[in-house]
Amino acid sequence: MPGVGSAQLETETSGAPSERVIAGVPRRAWLTSGIALWIVVVAFGVVTLLWSAHVGVGLRDPSGRLFRHKLLNAILAFLGLAVVDVLVRTLRTDRSVAGLRRQFRGRWDPRRLGLLLAGLVGYHVVYVCYRNMKSWDAFNTPRDQDLLAFDRHIFGGHSPASLIHDLLGQSATMASFLGHVYESFPALVSLAVVAAPAFITATRRGLVTPAAAMWAWILGTISYYAVPSLGPCYSAAADFAGLPHTSITDTQASYLSERAAFLAHPSDPSTFVSISAFASLHVGLTCLITLLAAYYRKRILTLVLAVYLVLVAISTIYFGWHFFADVLAGVVLAALSLALGHLTVYPRTPLSLRRRRQAEVTATA
Repeated sequence: MPGVGSAQLETETSGAPSERVIAGVPRRAWLTSGIALWIVVVAFGVVTLLWSAHVGVGLRDPSGRLFRHKLLNAILAFLGLAVVDVLVRTLRTDRSVAGLRRQFRGRWDPRRLGLLLAGLVGYHVVYVCYRNMKSWDAFNTPRDQDLLAFDRHIFGGHSPASLIHDLLGQSATMASFLGHVYESFPALVSLAVVAAPAFITATRRGLVTPAAAMWAWILGTISYYAVPSLGPCYSAAADFAGLPHTSITDTQASYLSERAAFLAHPSDPSTFVSISAFASLHVGLTCLITLLAAYYRKRILTLVLAVYLVLVAISTIYFGWHFFADVLAGVVLAALSLALGHLTVYPRTPLSLRRRRQAEVTATA
């Protein structure tokens, strides 16, 4: 990892030479990134509140697990990784208490810390809004038959899940392995969202990860409402009858019961829905994290994540969580999320465009 000096002289200091630079971020650029990110958060929050009024169901955070607990865990993990970051940088440069203090002061200026924490809070606000919007998608009529028809058209009249079952088998060992792959997804997302801001030297580049993940949840919400669906494990259950009983089987059954309870008593604050298939956000977020690894030029990590992405895509179809169309949509969603996340953190304001033109003129003079 680069030392603290490079953290303060990173490429983000492309503003006017006299502009004050704080922890690698020009003050004005810091404000622009923070404001742009929170405009997205507030806009999605307003849409969620309006839709809440429309469906007549209030916002929910069951047992605090969707917002309060997740946010607290994320902040603690972020602060812990920030300490690890400083310790590693100190060990690579000046192995002394004085060096540790210099690394900490240079790396974690209050404004840098504030910007990144604001990004994490914004991400979790968007996430809890997304989960509520996903729950209310249960009021829409599923279009699973359209997705089933698309999949069979692509695969010559066959179900992609049946083809994967024939290829990989339906043994307890295979189901257990793919089940672990599928269930590891939440941990990966939680780690990625805090690790990039903690470890990436350039402050705003680190902020791109939570910003892009925010957009993934937002675009996922749009796709849920564009094509409401349950998933082939519910609409084509016969294709999965040969799978052994696993924790995935129990989860699918509990999700269906929760959906039925919500539709029967939507005003009951204990009811919540976790089913929506199109697009696959397991694939979308995993693909996004893989693209982010490439964005940060972490080649080995990108290759490892690419293999993991393939396994996640296979597992979602294997267990019937998603159609093949959902997987394709998830990949497209990931690319769009990265682009929008970058533009959110590096908005093309008139001032930034003028500075870029000035820099080009200076470079060619």
